Amino acid sequence: METIKATMPGVFYRRPAPDADPFVEEGAEVAAGQTICLVEVMKTFNELKAEAAGTLTRFLVEDGEEIAMGQDIAEFKSGG
Repeated sequence: METIKATMPGVFYRRPAPDADPFVEEGAEVAAGQTICLVEVMKTFNELKAEAAGTLTRFLVEDGEEIAMGQDIAEFKSGG
């Protein structure tokens, strides 16, 4: 099992808007380059994308939680 790490500090969001579905559900297959979440830094929303294809097994932080650079935010099993 691998982890996906935050590439910057900010606020973690699982969905593109409060009333939208999450980018990825836990247990879902993801493609390389697929957006898995947003990180808000100073009112700018930055996409965090999967680096490889595989399964996002679970998120390790809650929606709206502050995260630090390098913090583990999700567990990932590569290989799809």
